[in-house]
Amino acid sequence: MKNNGSQLDLIMEFFKANPKRDIKHPEVVDWVVKEWQKRTGKVFRDPDRGIRSLHQKGYLQKIAKGVYHYNPDSINLGQDLEDFSQALKKQILERDNYKCVICGMGKKEGVELHIDHIKPKDLGGKAVLENGQTLCSRHNFLKKNLKQTETGKKMFIQMLESAKDSGESELVAFLEEVLSIYEKHNINGHIVWKKSSDI
Repeated sequence: MKNNGSQLDLIMEFFKANPKRDIKHPEVVDWVVKEWQKRTGKVFRDPDRGIRSLHQKGYLQKIAKGVYHYNPDSINLGQDLEDFSQALKKQILERDNYKCVICGMGKKEGVELHIDHIKPKDLGGKAVLENGQTLCSRHNFLKKNLKQTETGKKMFIQMLESAKDSGESELVAFLEEVLSIYEKHNINGHIVWKKSSDI
């Protein structure tokens, strides 16, 4: 089976054949998916992630949402964002018993597993055993998005405290309702807020 590196090579092959051109996302995805199927007989599951990875590593320039550009004269590799080696990925999978550390599901249940940086690469997270964890694709996706919901929840809590201090009862009711939605869906439960009934 080919590894993800060869998938990245295929994406780069497309961009190298089309240098100095602003290329819309669907054109790249359609070509690499079809070409990967032709060459390997397998489905290229997540070309979007590969394109983002090449952009993050400095090989591609993002011109606009869904538009990328390859200029061989101005590749900016910037800081070296660390990836886990295959050997380290295997160690992490073995340590985590080939199961998502959040839900406990794994390949037996037909779940795709990802090796995730606990502290993200772009925030200085290293590719070391202690910074790796096994996540199913669902929880890997949620982890990336929960950072945004954490920021939102903290903002709503600050607004709530301010509204309470200034006696704005309608705004307090609204913000408490918004924050109760976080609880209802068990999002960011580690961030605690005081309801009016708790006071």
